[in-house]
Amino acid sequence: MGAAKIKKGDSVVVRSGKDKGRTGTVLQVMPKEDKVVVAGVNIAARHRKPTQENPQGGIDRREAPLHISKVGIAGADGKPTRVRFETKDGKKVRVAVKSGETIDG
Repeated sequence: MGAAKIKKGDSVVVRSGKDKGRTGTVLQVMPKEDKVVVAGVNIAARHRKPTQENPQGGIDRREAPLHISKVGIAGADGKPTRVRFETKDGKKVRVAVKSGETIDG
């Protein structure tokens, strides 16, 4: 993958899958695996046995990684938009393809 079109802290919309249409903030980006972790999206439940640290046991619910192609940066209208790079004032910035507005910078 080339430059990061989606970064930690970006507001994104899920484009496909069981959480389609939901929005959240990117908590973590895993560029080697092409995956992102989005707050409140793709919640996976792990059933945990009682241990000494956690004598109660129970069900852990946490966000599982999503493939980066399943999310798009949320535009001003709240819908997903693609991202391109442009050079403004000698600086490389991300630009929303739909609206043409600068995402950072």
